[in-house]
Amino acid sequence: MKIKMATEIIENIDSKKLRGGYYTPQAITDFICKWAITKPTQKVLEPSCGDGNFIESAIRRFKELGVSEKNLFGLIKGIELVENEANKSKARAAKYGLNSTTILNTDFFNYISNANGEAHFDVVVGNPPFIRYQNFPEEHREVAFKMMEEMNLKPNKLTNIWVPFLVISASKLNRFGKLAMVIPAELFQVKYAAETRVFLSKFFSRITIVTFKKLVFADIQQEIVLMLCEKDVTTNKGIRVLELNNLSELNSIEVSKVQKSDVKALEHSTEKWTKYFLDETEIQLLRKIKKDARIKPCSHIMEVDVGIVTGRNEFFMLSKELVSKWKLKGHTTKVVSKSNHFKGIVFSEEDFENNSDDNCPAHLFLPENKEYSLLPKVCREYIAYGEEMGFNTGYKCRIRKNWYITPSMWSPDAFVLRQVGDYPKLILNKTNASSTDTIHRVRFKTKVKPENIALSYLNSLTFAFSEILGRSYGGGVLTFEPTEIEEIPLPLLGTHKIDFKKIDTLIRQRKIEEVMDIIDKELLIKQLKFSESEVQMLRGIWKKLAGRRNGRKN
Repeated sequence: MKIKMATEIIENIDSKKLRGGYYTPQAITDFICKWAITKPTQKVLEPSCGDGNFIESAIRRFKELGVSEKNLFGLIKGIELVENEANKSKARAAKYGLNSTTILNTDFFNYISNANGEAHFDVVVGNPPFIRYQNFPEEHREVAFKMMEEMNLKPNKLTNIWVPFLVISASKLNRFGKLAMVIPAELFQVKYAAETRVFLSKFFSRITIVTFKKLVFADIQQEIVLMLCEKDVTTNKGIRVLELNNLSELNSIEVSKVQKSDVKALEHSTEKWTKYFLDETEIQLLRKIKKDARIKPCSHIMEVDVGIVTGRNEFFMLSKELVSKWKLKGHTTKVVSKSNHFKGIVFSEEDFENNSDDNCPAHLFLPENKEYSLLPKVCREYIAYGEEMGFNTGYKCRIRKNWYITPSMWSPDAFVLRQVGDYPKLILNKTNASSTDTIHRVRFKTKVKPENIALSYLNSLTFAFSEILGRSYGGGVLTFEPTEIEEIPLPLLGTHKIDFKKIDTLIRQRKIEEVMDIIDKELLIKQLKFSESEVQMLRGIWKKLAGRRNGRKN
């Protein structure tokens, strides 16, 4: 009964979300099975087999290796929770003479748990579901998380379902086993996968990651990678990244050549894996910089915090025209809500007025924090309008004492971009404006001149590390949480003769590389004594990684 109820819950989840986006293209399933299945006697597990794409590719691969239909029995085990999908898988397996016991219609985690340690395989293949914690049925989640905890892992409410599928499947491999899965590229960069990165780096002795310059599942803007992991290899241990333009290039890959290609040393740390897209010399330069005591992280000189959360921007964020229409002058405060509202590296009163004149939503409705009846008539009228529209019923608004008062209203020393398109930027705040949660707020905790900090931010070293420490999910934008900004290395200018106004003007003219040339020459080469070739390499790292994510824009 429990499995039936949980299955109904799963079936009510969007079918595309259930399968981690979309069913796996045959080009991928064929390639993975060709790479993973190399002997006619290997036992293969597919822990979330869906309608059977991997099952059929595995069968075809065994037939290529000379396995007859009568000898296929017992080589493949597919698990699928959703009955309709399991039946499709069974039908595909039956075409090759396999009986219905090849595919089990059950929950993978319960299947492994009930096997009492008996379930072991030579190969695991698959594309595990991409389902967030809150959509992961509790009874299955409890079993999965308990099994992870028994492996000394610590799942939490940020853990996506693909994580237990990956690590628990891996734990069931025999000594020289292989795991080959389609995994979200967020494995490289999100904090909730940090523990998984450590696990993989310790559990497998060689990892090959295949990535694509173009999105495989473009409709959902979800970048994926192919994780090809091997246990207990004796040579060529480490990690390699193979980057392809698109799916069609998979067909031309010679697996034997890939297996002999060079690998990079794999660190057993929680650090993000974005760095493995780089050459070994580039990685070594970054490691050298991380050990340089002269170069501190941003947290050494600033605190980064999120912007305000209005609860309903449609109501709170007003253009100059709407302020005039509702006669709310004197009952608003200045605010910035988009990165393109910043033209330079300083936000001045003139910049605010220009945004306002362009009819940007630059005014936040903020009456006095009083009971409704004590407010001026114009404020009461606007609040009444908001209640007629139901703006007060949203969660963020209704939990406030006065729903129309946005909390955490403070004006920062500077702003820093939460979402980066072209390049990161720190903007000094010369107004009393605040920002919405699309832009982070900065408080300086040092006596270093603010202008020096803003100039120092515009160097190749900081830009290179920004690409590694931020997160990109497939649409080209680099996203940062406040703590990720605080981790970015930021060398600081000493005494210099750089003209701040000139740099601000160049930024407004979108001449970023001219700016970087100036800052790099003074800060990195003259003051910190980096060689020109090292600075060129740092610039190249930034361009390579930024170009890679921007290449995923539709």
